[in-house]
Amino acid sequence: METLSSNISLALLILILIYIWSTSTTIMSGNSVHVCVSSRKLNNLYCISAGTKPGFNLPILPNTSIGTIKDGTGTKHDEDHHRDFVVDEDVIEQHIRLHRSWSSEHTGLTSSCTGRRVYVYDLPTKFNKDLLIGQCGDKCFDNGGLGKPIEKLGKGWYDTHHNFLEPIFHSRVLNHQCRVHNEDEAMLFYVPYYGGLWHLKNVSRDTLDLDLIKWLESKKSWSHNFGKDHVFVLGLGTTRFLHLAQMKNPTKLLIERELWDVNQIGIPSPTYFHPHSDDDILSLQLQAMRSPRRSLVSLIGSTWSNQSSYSNNIISMLIKQCVGLPTELCKFLDCGSGECNRPELVIELFMESEFCLHPPGDRFTRKWLFDSLVSGCIPVLFSPFTAYYQYPWHLPEEDEKYSVFLDQEEVMQQRVNVVERVMRTSSRHREDMRRFIVYELLPGLVYGDSSSQLVKFRDSFSITLDNLIKWVNRLE
Repeated sequence: METLSSNISLALLILILIYIWSTSTTIMSGNSVHVCVSSRKLNNLYCISAGTKPGFNLPILPNTSIGTIKDGTGTKHDEDHHRDFVVDEDVIEQHIRLHRSWSSEHTGLTSSCTGRRVYVYDLPTKFNKDLLIGQCGDKCFDNGGLGKPIEKLGKGWYDTHHNFLEPIFHSRVLNHQCRVHNEDEAMLFYVPYYGGLWHLKNVSRDTLDLDLIKWLESKKSWSHNFGKDHVFVLGLGTTRFLHLAQMKNPTKLLIERELWDVNQIGIPSPTYFHPHSDDDILSLQLQAMRSPRRSLVSLIGSTWSNQSSYSNNIISMLIKQCVGLPTELCKFLDCGSGECNRPELVIELFMESEFCLHPPGDRFTRKWLFDSLVSGCIPVLFSPFTAYYQYPWHLPEEDEKYSVFLDQEEVMQQRVNVVERVMRTSSRHREDMRRFIVYELLPGLVYGDSSSQLVKFRDSFSITLDNLIKWVNRLE
């Protein structure tokens, strides 16, 4: 009997260990914990810190999901460990559906500010403008953060830094008709913290983060709703700040959101085009529809990756497929030669292409995604996290209306030739997609200038602010 009891206990222990292993939400590799996301659009689990072909054995984790992520280290983050988590696609889609439910149909045509009052904190300059001084030249300050005009491209085109979301948004809020100067009158509170631009200046991140939290906690308006009616625009974001306990409740607007945080919402990165009036948008729409599409496919990238340790990444694979073809089939703009730093060449390429390839690189969303869209170029995406799970307020749920999706794993394994695949798209289908992009999406993907007078159209800023106001009104 003792032997039987011992065997049963051992079997039970083994079953428990198997259960713990099979339901684990983390994937360990050395000193790293990786985020991996299951998606019906991908053949494999996608690890954010390693891609679809990580250098470690990847267990299959069925039906895993998490809600809130808590960092047990408090306000300090361990730079030597990559803390990531497994997120089920169903959880991400729940977040996206929730975000879409906040979408407002407000047209912006009314002059009433009832229930729409916005307060902008007057932060000490060390939290915003001082972070930019001497770091990026005139581009940071000209035309409310838009940069210098690009005369060759015409009216409304500026040499804008794609990560410069914070100053552009800040400039627009300051000029908004519903901005109030009394905290007690406000429904929504905007905190103009340029935390996402810290790569421009070497400052003590932890100190500045905590100084800002301390400053906010001294305000009655912050404690009233526990920060739920506050919004931060953080561009590329900063992991430390986003994961502070005090940042759990506020809404964070980013160019690329962390998929597991329901209070992070992706909004478009600034494009080179910034309309002042409805006529400017109409002019761009006409140009995008009439532009001759001389190349079937275009790709922007750098050939340096072919000589690096990442020579087998998807960008390199696409470059190899493209460079051997005539330019009417595939045209490649090489960043290694500095051509990517000339906006007129980038926009000219997009205006002359039917399809634009946007493989993930260091980040899921490449900085030219929205420039290609406003140029009427149909994006070809290789990860659902590039756009589909990022921008619920600015891109529709029906992704097939504006994009083509190809699984990057199939491309990496050379089971798919991208150019051959998109060639199968009929001319009629291409035209329908382009019309949808240009007439339905384009106005909401650009940021008007700081004094823009849009009446017929809502730009990206207006859509974002309208949706934030709808959300915050639900708190009442």
